[in-house]
Amino acid sequence: MAENFNLQEYLANGAENIIKNAISATFKNPKETLFLAKFIKYSRKASKIRKQYEKKGINIPAFLIASITSRCNLHCTGCYSRANDNCSDDIAIEQLSDSDWEDIFTQSRDLGINFIVLAGGEPLIREDVILKACNFPEILFPVFTNGTMLDDSYFKLIDKHRNIIPILSIEGDRQLTDFRRGDGVYDQLMSSMNYMNDNDLIFGASITITKDNLDYALSKDYINGLYELGCKVLFFIEFVPVDADTIDLTITDSQRDYLLSEINNLRDRYDDMLFMSFPGDEKESGGCLAAGRGFFHINSHGGAEPCPASPYSDINVKDTSVLDALQSNLFKSLRSNGLLMDHHEGGCVLFEHEKEVKKLLKK
Repeated sequence: MAENFNLQEYLANGAENIIKNAISATFKNPKETLFLAKFIKYSRKASKIRKQYEKKGINIPAFLIASITSRCNLHCTGCYSRANDNCSDDIAIEQLSDSDWEDIFTQSRDLGINFIVLAGGEPLIREDVILKACNFPEILFPVFTNGTMLDDSYFKLIDKHRNIIPILSIEGDRQLTDFRRGDGVYDQLMSSMNYMNDNDLIFGASITITKDNLDYALSKDYINGLYELGCKVLFFIEFVPVDADTIDLTITDSQRDYLLSEINNLRDRYDDMLFMSFPGDEKESGGCLAAGRGFFHINSHGGAEPCPASPYSDINVKDTSVLDALQSNLFKSLRSNGLLMDHHEGGCVLFEHEKEVKKLLKK
């Protein structure tokens, strides 16, 4: 198992490998190659900016998770966002506007944050925010989507703005996917993947790992199938239990070790794909990366939170800067008291230590 795994370095090297393969493939996809070549230049500049802040004693993470809406058109089994009342069918009030998000993206770019995950709810509901993200080629925007809203309009947008990368949520085969996400979702995902593959659009997939789908998701046939479909990025997200009834779906320590071992094997086997595991990569990076150690979360109302699975905040970016949010009392307390390094049984250390996080919030 790798020690001191550097996620930022892995992403930069992985992008360079993808470029090399794109060039060797007789320039089949010049748009992808050109974008990735420019992004590597931007990424190196962002890294220098973060190092300058580090010299001042300020840690700037490379990643921001931005939940740009609380609305979603699906009711997935075990969804932590709905369990935390952070996701609904209703049109939410007092959520950040597209101009608010544009300002956050600008501040993030200037701080050296160059990976912003767009989440929700279902982020494709907020086309206005997606359009703002298109104007920031220095930032890579993986869009974690259930895939049901991808259409010709979005495909044209993604083709023109290569920094928008759809990450399609899938659980495995049709039975596993439709059981959790609803009938017909799997077929929609396959249709979109085939279209993007045929039209040389970059996309990835996200698999929520449970005891039920662990073996299937890591099987050679399944990974090869995604590879042949043109999938460039694959996220393995460990299931976070939302209540006592879903704890049994959480993978065990031995299964987690197996997951991390297999992911390392996949990284060796596929040099033109990126494989990321959360919170597995955190374990190899020396502890939980939330609260600004490696990433942080801004919810749809502007609250700066340690991570989506720990929806607690003592500061709002509508009232302050992104830099000040990273130095909030809650974030600093979590980074200094050792809680992020604590052992945990489930998919998230802060989720398991919810009481301790609430105590810090009260202080």
